Amino acid sequence: MTNKQQPLAYIHPEAKLGNGVVVEPFSYIAADVVIGDGTWIGPNVTIMDGARIGKNCRIFPGAVISAIPQDLKFRGEKTTAEIGDNNTIRECATINRGTASKGKTIVGNNNLLMAYTHIAHDCVVGNNIIIGNGSQIAGEVVIDDYAILSGNVLVHQFEHIGGHVMIQGGCRVNQDIPPYIIAAHEPVAFAGINVIGLRRRSFSPEQLETIQTTYRLLYNQGMNTTQALESIESKMPQTAERDTILNFIKTSERGIVRARASKDMA
Repeated sequence: MTNKQQPLAYIHPEAKLGNGVVVEPFSYIAADVVIGDGTWIGPNVTIMDGARIGKNCRIFPGAVISAIPQDLKFRGEKTTAEIGDNNTIRECATINRGTASKGKTIVGNNNLLMAYTHIAHDCVVGNNIIIGNGSQIAGEVVIDDYAILSGNVLVHQFEHIGGHVMIQGGCRVNQDIPPYIIAAHEPVAFAGINVIGLRRRSFSPEQLETIQTTYRLLYNQGMNTTQALESIESKMPQTAERDTILNFIKTSERGIVRARASKDMA
């Protein structure tokens, strides 16, 4: 299959485009760019040096991929913005390339980045993630698989957002969000487990009960985090879900969100 490249688009002759790539009018593709088979580049898209885009992506008008970081420590080092397969990147979304810190910004597979989202330098965005309209992700944030961020969520740099979470629209995230939960309120806090999302992903009743009990011990017993972790390890049998939560908390560098009040706890 040949590529469909409109004469009003600019594609640098050194750019590497796979089979079946469509580039619509008024888009710009720089020299150090690789685009996988079947990807659609809409009109007025800017793809700059360092972009590595996978197969069967859809990039909508106004998006800017692999612009230099908005970081004053950046000194022009050679870095990348690496985007996997089957991603949808909507209007005016921006994904910056990395800095010397990590060298690359990563967006995995099967993600939906809605209009006006921003992914800053050196972020690692996993797979099957939805980021709502206008959400802004600062530098070196990690977002694990199946997370959902609603519209206008602001995420502070260096945060870690766990898998299968739901973050309420408009939240300002300044601590890590552990897996499987709903995060809501101002300031952002634990607001129960993401039961609907987990059921949609075929978590069993037994798995849900394990997650529920783990967070009940963490948040509802009046213990500090160290005491709660000891209680969870001593009282609960070892399961993948229990260990995922424990490992997340033990490796958190910025601390996890707390419960807002007893009425919000599961």
